[in-house]
Amino acid sequence: MFGPTIAGETTYAPRLLPSLRTGMILLADHNFAAQRLLADIAATGAEVLVQLKNGRRMPVLARFPDGSYLSTLGDLRVRVIDCEITVTTSARKPTSLYRLATTLLDHQHHPAAELTTLYHQRWEIETAYLELKSTILGGRVLRARTPEGIDQEIYALVVVYQLLRTAMADATSTQPGTDPDRAGFSIAWQTARDQIILAAGIIADTVIDLAGTIGRHVLADFLPQRRPRVSPRIVKRAISKYQARGPRIDRTSYKATTGIEISTPAGP
Repeated sequence: MFGPTIAGETTYAPRLLPSLRTGMILLADHNFAAQRLLADIAATGAEVLVQLKNGRRMPVLARFPDGSYLSTLGDLRVRVIDCEITVTTSARKPTSLYRLATTLLDHQHHPAAELTTLYHQRWEIETAYLELKSTILGGRVLRARTPEGIDQEIYALVVVYQLLRTAMADATSTQPGTDPDRAGFSIAWQTARDQIILAAGIIADTVIDLAGTIGRHVLADFLPQRRPRVSPRIVKRAISKYQARGPRIDRTSYKATTGIEISTPAGP
């Protein structure tokens, strides 16, 4: 969802609720941890795993063996997980505190450590932004010059992105146990572009090839297993030919290992 900056993220978010359904799990940061919004998400049948502010007081109704505890957000019953995530690299070893809330109340089927690991992968949304801006657009800005044209261009970009991701997921699903992360987005994008240029691979019958031409190229050239890496998260500065003032930013990417420790809060 996108629109004018006069409205914030929490204003646009409810418009996406009709896209949710049972069997989905929605990951969200603490900006979306409003009681009303979380209740509306749960009402769709989808589950939610959201970060809360660490200082937010949560009643402890029952404790579970995995360190999580039962609590409430308004009328919504949730399971709360307090944890520490430590990312170790050759340069540093920072530790961050997280408080997570989820509507997945069964600690046996959804252990706290498993949910924490899942939430930590939420940052991969940055990869989607990169693929839209740097791969599909090639670093170019939008070409439209009117609000209506911008809407049309952005929708075209996200539709193409979703179709490519669907083709990649379909292809990797034909090889059980294969991590979808090993499918190369650039390979899928370049193959799709070539298909359009050549007008090749047009479906001429009712037999559906799940992998398809795009999928076969992806499967033929898997990316290596990804190893965790970290790089600094910074606010983009104004473009300038001069060195920005302030401390020098370390832009090096480091290979990393991630450690998760579930904390048991004090109290009854």
